[in-house]
Amino acid sequence: MEWNFRGARVIGTVRRRLTSRTVVNDRVVAASKDDPRYVVKSAKSGNETTRRAAALRRLSPADE
Repeated sequence: MEWNFRGARVIGTVRRRLTSRTVVNDRVVAASKDDPRYVVKSAKSGNETTRRAAALRRLSPADE
């Protein structure tokens, strides 16, 4: 998967899907069944964050 962070392209993996209000990295994530969020992990830094599905893009095999 890839997403943008501060204008830079980040490549990583989806760790899990959140469907309820959850705390991730000391921040409250307002996820719901109608508006799920995804915990993603950067391949470069190893840091985890959350993103909406619309912000994530699946990479083609050539990009990985």
